Amino acid sequence: MSIPLWWQQLLLVMCGGALGAAGRYWLGGLLLRQLGNGFPWGTFAVNLIGSFAAGFLAVWLEGRGPAGLYWKAFLIVGVLGALTTYSALMLDCLLYARSERTPLMLLYLGLTLVGGLFLVWSGSRLAVLVKG
Repeated sequence: MSIPLWWQQLLLVMCGGALGAAGRYWLGGLLLRQLGNGFPWGTFAVNLIGSFAAGFLAVWLEGRGPAGLYWKAFLIVGVLGALTTYSALMLDCLLYARSERTPLMLLYLGLTLVGGLFLVWSGSRLAVLVKG
């Protein structure tokens, strides 16, 4: 008896999610210790890293057949889905707004959005070059 495709993909998403969540926790802690808590460096970094990686992987995995579906499930949905975090971005913005640091909140949000768009585009362009 073989495991249905969607169960296989679900297991890959779950395994990737565990790795992505662990990576976010580790990098967030590292940046907090190194740079302090004046800015949410951990959330900022994982969202930008994830943007670049998502752009790269989406293009790089195109046309890879059934294996590409498994890699997308594991890497994009699982690892990057757990590594990056929209909810933490919004929570950081709420906390800044409530502490009357609205200018820093707007800077953080703007840098994240513009940086994320630039990096997802850069990742996709790099993948096009790598694929040849």
